[in-house]
Amino acid sequence: MTQDELKQQAALRALDYVIEGAVVGVGTGSTANFFIDGLAAFKDRIAGAVPSSEASARRLAAHGIRLLDLNDVTSLPVYIDGADEIDHSLAMIKGGGGAQTREKIVAAVADKFICICDASKRVTQLGRFPLPVEVIPMARAQVTRELTRLGGRPVVREGFVTDNGNLILDVHDLAISEPAALETTIDGIVGVVTSGLFAKRGADILLLATAQGVETFARA
Repeated sequence: MTQDELKQQAALRALDYVIEGAVVGVGTGSTANFFIDGLAAFKDRIAGAVPSSEASARRLAAHGIRLLDLNDVTSLPVYIDGADEIDHSLAMIKGGGGAQTREKIVAAVADKFICICDASKRVTQLGRFPLPVEVIPMARAQVTRELTRLGGRPVVREGFVTDNGNLILDVHDLAISEPAALETTIDGIVGVVTSGLFAKRGADILLLATAQGVETFARA
């Protein structure tokens, strides 16, 4: 079974968590795209979708799914998105697509965060995947120095600008033993918009696609 087939399995299982008549938060990336494609069959049974990126908004609109602004939503029962890495506590690294700021905002509003992944994304310790950090452009050099002091090796993502008009620093060589503490530290650096650590608001449920099927894990 290919990685794309595994991603699709997890994404389609997440449709079970979509609440009829309600709004659904939708993430960004290749696995989220499979979810969006599956959601098209339910578009007349939901109130609409809040996308976490311009790319997801375009894909939702192409399927005729109603788009809603988060500021106009009073209730968001569920947010469904993938991850670049996820550990056994369901803390994650996200932002491979550069959308972690909007993803983190939508996740914060949602009652339940469903993470959809293939088995390759589950790790014992976060940090093998470079940690994306969104940075205001004028603060790039200063934030780079601060991240280096934390033991990381920040690299500017060349040719990329976020939907918010900012830069991404991909931080290599971080061994993340305390994800929530590091998230607080990095997000507190002046000039940082958001890090790709999702530990303080991790996933509530992980749908992990394996060769044996989709396994479900709940946050302890």
